[in-house]
Amino acid sequence: MVKNSFISIISQEEKEQNRGSVEFQVVSFTNKVQKLTSHLKLHRKDYLSQRGLRKILGKRQRLLSYLSKKNRVHYKELINRLDIRESKTC
Repeated sequence: MVKNSFISIISQEEKEQNRGSVEFQVVSFTNKVQKLTSHLKLHRKDYLSQRGLRKILGKRQRLLSYLSKKNRVHYKELINRLDIRESKTC
């Protein structure tokens, strides 16, 4: 499914060592966003899932803005690998 494709971006050694890293958290939030988006295509009136999706998107956006301030090169690489749009505020 979608989870395997994005988790494979980060190598197995890095995944075990850096579960708390910003990059890993952004990848895991992106996996959750993909799952919830596909769920909401089937269940349009699932308002609790919509709320959860918005919360996850907010967390991911805050992590991405932190990463862009700390290390712009890693931020650009991660955005390109995950194929997500760059924030307008950065």
